Amino acid sequence: MHAELPRFAGSEQHALDHKGRLIVPARFRERLGSPFVLTIAPPDSCLALYPMPTWVEFCARLEAVPEKDERYRRYVRYLFAHSEESESDAQGRVMVPARLRSYAGIERNVVSVGLLTRIEIWAKERYDFQEPPTGELPTFLSELGL
Repeated sequence: MHAELPRFAGSEQHALDHKGRLIVPARFRERLGSPFVLTIAPPDSCLALYPMPTWVEFCARLEAVPEKDERYRRYVRYLFAHSEESESDAQGRVMVPARLRSYAGIERNVVSVGLLTRIEIWAKERYDFQEPPTGELPTFLSELGL
């Protein structure tokens, strides 16, 4: 990853409006830029907002995969069928299509989480990361060299 790509941290709870629009939290909006990509985030059941430079780099990594077997093709088709180039309106809202809300189980209340290179959008009911992970965390961090 290049150092100049936007980075995100922090979280915020909020709600979609009655038309299915999400207010992109002000703390993320400037770094997200416009346009950006709204997509699914497999294997997690949440959505993700990618700044365009980050999405372009992600796509380049996908295209560089040497073996484009059936699993690869199925994944890429599924991902791109559930991806939208988007912009926020003057109030900072972005329309979240029904099929994406359904994928993430989003009805109204959401948690937006800055996660390094992207913003994840979780249905509040599915977001259970308020507590730090336990158990193998010290070993995992050590394996990462952190």
